[in-house]
Amino acid sequence: MKQVYVVGDKYQKAKAAKQILEAIEGLECIGANDVQDRNRPYSGQPWTSDGERGQTLVEGLTMRDIRDCLILAFYEAAPPQMREYPPKSVEDLPLAEMALESISQSLGCWLERYMGIFPNVPERFK
Repeated sequence: MKQVYVVGDKYQKAKAAKQILEAIEGLECIGANDVQDRNRPYSGQPWTSDGERGQTLVEGLTMRDIRDCLILAFYEAAPPQMREYPPKSVEDLPLAEMALESISQSLGCWLERYMGIFPNVPERFK
């Protein structure tokens, strides 16, 4: 396990610790059994797929559109040097270096773009 050092006064350290704990709590939901529970609450941050934004129904897209959004999400989540010179195939991307959360967030944004509702963020956060 990596150790994390936070520099600053007690307030800054407490704030950083709280943010780290919130991030960890959000990751706890990522498991095969959890994602199959379609009745779980949308209790994440409002602008994420686990919050209000995630309640949006995908409308007006074909299966090909969804596949295209997924492919675009993989390219967008690739390391910066790969985005400048993208490989010819998604299979050539360095998947081990890519963060699943980045791919997931990018997929949501591409789906919204294809539906014409990007950015689909609660009004109070715009």
